[in-house]
Amino acid sequence: MIKIWAKVLKEGKIIKQTVFEKDDAIDWGKIPEYVFEIAHSLDIPSPVILKSHVINYAKFNHVKFIPSDFLEEVGFDKFIIENIANS
Repeated sequence: MIKIWAKVLKEGKIIKQTVFEKDDAIDWGKIPEYVFEIAHSLDIPSPVILKSHVINYAKFNHVKFIPSDFLEEVGFDKFIIENIANS
């Protein structure tokens, strides 16, 4: 099961958040797809996802995106996705 807590922060405060869930086993090749769906649900642009983002998510269970990770200008300081699934 995939369960990701996504939060958008501005000046250290959460301004938007959601929990993304799928019953499938995690597919590392689909991380960009998951992030796109999460960003769409939060009504924010999708960040550019690099191999290092996927590796950080796999190793540390979270990834932090900053404004320079987006092609569009964003009105927040951080976009964080964090694995919260138990298995």
